[in-house]
Amino acid sequence: MSDFANLSAKDFNPFLSFSGHRCCQVFHFGVVPYQEALAWQRSRVAKCKLDPALEDTLLLLEHPPVYTLGQGSDTRFLKFDPACSPVEVVRIERGGEVTYHCPGQLVGYPILNLAYYQKDLHWYLRQLEEVIIRVLAEYHLEGSRIPGLTGVWVEGYKVAAIGIKVSRWITMHGFALNVCPDLSGFQAIVPCGISDRPVGSLEQFVPGIQMSQVRQQVAIAFADVFQVQLIEA
Repeated sequence: MSDFANLSAKDFNPFLSFSGHRCCQVFHFGVVPYQEALAWQRSRVAKCKLDPALEDTLLLLEHPPVYTLGQGSDTRFLKFDPACSPVEVVRIERGGEVTYHCPGQLVGYPILNLAYYQKDLHWYLRQLEEVIIRVLAEYHLEGSRIPGLTGVWVEGYKVAAIGIKVSRWITMHGFALNVCPDLSGFQAIVPCGISDRPVGSLEQFVPGIQMSQVRQQVAIAFADVFQVQLIEA
């Protein structure tokens, strides 16, 4: 069992920063099994429902290869039989269609109480996109949105996918930014149900890009966009 799985309520000390902004503990992990991260999110959300004053959290990590399907996703977007897949396939409670996670992809799981921000799911999705767009700007890349779709694109390539679940205005799941992954796993699916737009990575545009640097930039952009005080855990 990894150190990640040993995190519990005692690791959290809710308080506000001196600026009056909400505090958000950020956890930096390496590669974490998907089911382990999912169980941790569900546990944390349950605690936040019992105590809405708990501080927010942001998990930044990577996953071993895994396909995830949103609660209403269509299995026609899988190009293989999930019962015979060598790669784990998980149906979860987030919105959206099938996507793929693997090392080299930075995954962010914010657990926020939107009662302290805006009770607006569209606003929240646009804020998550803005976090990615600001990170891309650090590399002189223009991140774009496409009306009617969720995510961030660079020169027509989708580099970031977003899928969320919100219950009693407490968020879970989040975003996945392709930094330097092996993209071949996406060939076995129709990513996010979008067949006419390719998936890309930052490495295509910035050779030699470092995950550790992107991870820090995501944390900084997240703090700026959501106006929170990050506390390194």
